[in-house]
Amino acid sequence: MANSSMIKCPNCGVFNTDRDYCENCNKLLSQEIIRQQRLKKVQQEEIDKIIYERENPNFIERMKKHPNFLYRFFGWILYSGYVTVTTIGTAIAWFIASIATG
Repeated sequence: MANSSMIKCPNCGVFNTDRDYCENCNKLLSQEIIRQQRLKKVQQEEIDKIIYERENPNFIERMKKHPNFLYRFFGWILYSGYVTVTTIGTAIAWFIASIATG
């Protein structure tokens, strides 16, 4: 005796035996296919997010690549200030953590 699955359609309530789609309303019933579709959707959203971030850089990155020398210089100053503040913050966090651990 082979294993068969009876799935009740959440849309119309008809019981379906060993089917991926409802025979009455054609709604998707297979959990494997639903998971695959969700995974593809999440992957596509991640790809779209990365493409958006590459095509739309932040203010400092745009300033660093500006054709005008003065804007480019100002962008590098902002970038170096950001790196300096981040480095100081990291050093303070490391110092506090090392004091807390004894």
